[in-house]
Amino acid sequence: MTAKDVQKLREMTGAGVLDCKKALDEAKGDLDTAVKIIHEKGLVKAGSKSGRATGAGILESYIHNERVGVLLELRCETDFVGRSEVFRDLAHELVMQIAAMNPIDVTVLLKQEFIKDPSKTVDALVKTVVAKTGENIQVGKFCRYEL
Repeated sequence: MTAKDVQKLREMTGAGVLDCKKALDEAKGDLDTAVKIIHEKGLVKAGSKSGRATGAGILESYIHNERVGVLLELRCETDFVGRSEVFRDLAHELVMQIAAMNPIDVTVLLKQEFIKDPSKTVDALVKTVVAKTGENIQVGKFCRYEL
């Protein structure tokens, strides 16, 4: 295991240096296994944040071919995270998911397979960002219009 391995794992997962080093040690240097370990531990951390208040966030909009429109309320704990690239990317991925899959409510949305990676759910995608930011993130509500 080298410092480059730790850095590569950190870039792939957004986890801290110590977490990456521990995961690589546990995985005996195997990067793919280390990524799985980070995600498993990250999801555990995400669950512990779910009770925290989400007083900030953004409204994200998306219009597809001038025929389908989506407006999404995505909430987080602080404006700092609300302005971050990883949070804004999540919001964009979610509006595209809603436009494509037409879920009837937030519960159904979170249970759907993520369209860009069917190996994970939308809920797992959100929890990955929770682990990266260290804050609770909640899909507030959304509306979808189609002509």
